[in-house]
Amino acid sequence: MATGIGGIGGRALAARLGRVGVWNFALQRLGARDEGAAIREYERLGYRAVWMPESLGSKEVFAHASILLAASERVVVAPGIASIYARDPMAMANGARAVAEAFPGRFVLGIGVSHAPSVAMRGGSYGKPVETMAAYLDGMAAASYAGPELGEPVPLVLAALGPRMLELAATCADGAHPYFVPVEHTPIARATLGGEPCLAVEQTAVLTTDADEARRIGRAFAKHYLALPNYANNLRRLGWPDDDIANEGSDALIDAVIAWGDVDAIVARVKAHLDGGADHVCVQLRAESSSDPALAGYAELAAGLLAL
Repeated sequence: MATGIGGIGGRALAARLGRVGVWNFALQRLGARDEGAAIREYERLGYRAVWMPESLGSKEVFAHASILLAASERVVVAPGIASIYARDPMAMANGARAVAEAFPGRFVLGIGVSHAPSVAMRGGSYGKPVETMAAYLDGMAAASYAGPELGEPVPLVLAALGPRMLELAATCADGAHPYFVPVEHTPIARATLGGEPCLAVEQTAVLTTDADEARRIGRAFAKHYLALPNYANNLRRLGWPDDDIANEGSDALIDAVIAWGDVDAIVARVKAHLDGGADHVCVQLRAESSSDPALAGYAELAAGLLAL
């Protein structure tokens, strides 16, 4: 019997997640009853995986995952991501084990190094990302656990953008979860990971054909990420100049990172990631209100996305 964190294998994880899932910030803003209704609707529509955040001020990730899993029947729930600065390695490992034992085959642990400003607001000190993550993974692997043994390891993905973190994901996890990336990042990530690890890419989208509205909603979302070194540096690695990154993002950059348009346009963007080597694309559909779970939009997209 296995009780580890990571080790299910990238191909098994990819099959479990399916080709397309939901990534949703609004769930953390809803009460338990309303977010339970939302995840049941995603499940009814046919989405097989739902990703949610753990940012500053979010619901605690294992408690939140348990609320969502208890409210649904089949859908896989994954944090994108649980911050390694929010808990020590033993707490992370054993929280994941407890949730996975209660909901067999339905929980994926996504972890990441977060960002220096967020860590500072927690009162912590931000270390070198790859070295800190490697040491943290060692701590998770060494964590003792008094709970029952699991029938399989808890699937593990790392938030990864640059080559060194992608390499760590390939050797020490079941896959990687890039966030806030244009399509050109995906084949680079696949080449770095190799063929076995699961590549689960987040794609933000706005379901409107009005360019001004799409960019207004998209820019309001993107400006926070463009101010964070991890994301800005990743865009620079991909060849985006500072002029595009500055001032809340040029139209060209917003259009590259955030898919917008009609159903066909958003489906085409997701397909481009899949064609580029992604196993799974989780679509983060942005609405006017940050507490709107965008159920109508996900319903409108479902037929096209789930046919990919």
